[in-house]
Amino acid sequence: MIEITPLPNIDAALAVPGSKSLTQRALIASALASGTSRLLGPLKSEDTEYSSKALAEMGVTMEKRDDGWSVEGQGGVIKPGDNPIYLGNNGTATRFLTSVASLGKGDFVIDGDKRMHERPIGPLMQALQGWGVDIQSVHGTGCPPLNIKAKGLLGGETVLPEGKSSQYLSSLLLVAPYAEKPAVLRVEGEVLSKPYVGMTLAVMADFGIYVENSPDFSWFSIPQGCYSAREYQVEGDASNASYFWAAAAVTGGRVTVTNVPVPSLQGDAMLVPLLGRMGCDVTSEKGGITVTANNPLQGITVDMGDMPDVVPTLAVVAAFANGKTEIKNIEHLRIKECDRLSAVVTELSKMGAKVEEFQDSMIIHGNGGEGLHGAEIETYEDHRMAMCFAVAGLRVPGVKITGENCVAKSFPDFWQRFKLLRG
Repeated sequence: MIEITPLPNIDAALAVPGSKSLTQRALIASALASGTSRLLGPLKSEDTEYSSKALAEMGVTMEKRDDGWSVEGQGGVIKPGDNPIYLGNNGTATRFLTSVASLGKGDFVIDGDKRMHERPIGPLMQALQGWGVDIQSVHGTGCPPLNIKAKGLLGGETVLPEGKSSQYLSSLLLVAPYAEKPAVLRVEGEVLSKPYVGMTLAVMADFGIYVENSPDFSWFSIPQGCYSAREYQVEGDASNASYFWAAAAVTGGRVTVTNVPVPSLQGDAMLVPLLGRMGCDVTSEKGGITVTANNPLQGITVDMGDMPDVVPTLAVVAAFANGKTEIKNIEHLRIKECDRLSAVVTELSKMGAKVEEFQDSMIIHGNGGEGLHGAEIETYEDHRMAMCFAVAGLRVPGVKITGENCVAKSFPDFWQRFKLLRG
């Protein structure tokens, strides 16, 4: 357990680790490419370790050094290993590696921890079956563990029956160039977290594969081809930068994150304009973004369907604003590392905030932070819960974070960098 010491009027500049989302996408593209790629500034974390270890078990050779990672691509050749591929509670890797395994020839088992056994993957399975993949949920739950009797992708047209998790869609897109015939993918229902799909298409283009798609991401035509090896610079992680921008907002201070550029490939960087709507001043220079809290925070109403990972950050900031903040279109938070919608409401309520929970939204009734008090915060083994409530502790005495080591999933040195706010 760690207790956060309040820190008014922060004035700091710092860098954050590389983007987890971009690192995992670039790892897949590099592994499937022909030739050796070099990833500069990748994220070193529990999640990316699961991803890279799984790719190594599939026959991909990589060398990790402090100045970057070298990945020797196998041109789309995926080898079955002797053991199940274990991915913990890494939802992105589980979904991505399920499709990668489908490119192989032989039997694969995709597994994870207890929470991963509760996280749905049925829509992805159905879409892969449409491309001829023999894939089954071991327990018949539509969740991992999965058995795949792989013999490659047939290609042609398939349907993803829902777009609620953009990871299903990104997973299919990343492997589609290696199908036996040109692949077409149709998506039913609303596509959520669209910026993550855009990020996937951008990474594919950077590695030489250009996808044709409809503006609403309901239809994709993916050409056959092989990714080209390259040197790839990973942006700083906007999701993880959100905690430092939020720190400026709640303490009345100023924070610059020096390595999240404008424009960014990451949708979560759009939290910054929302902080601007709430009363903060926002500037960008030299590849970084600065948030300065010169005015009292005001509540807003916002659809966060495209930015689920920064909903907890925004909710904490909203508890220090004046007036009502309504965060809508966030039901997909319930299938994250924990049920984040319920967890955020529960923990904010512990601190004395007035919060309402609905199936797909929450409402925070802010009073400028008045009446909030310290509490022992349960993190539910979810990295984002630990980091967002650390921000609350910069303003409110007595905030204690339990299970604080869960930050290793995406930001292993978070607590060390968090101390940089103290100058």
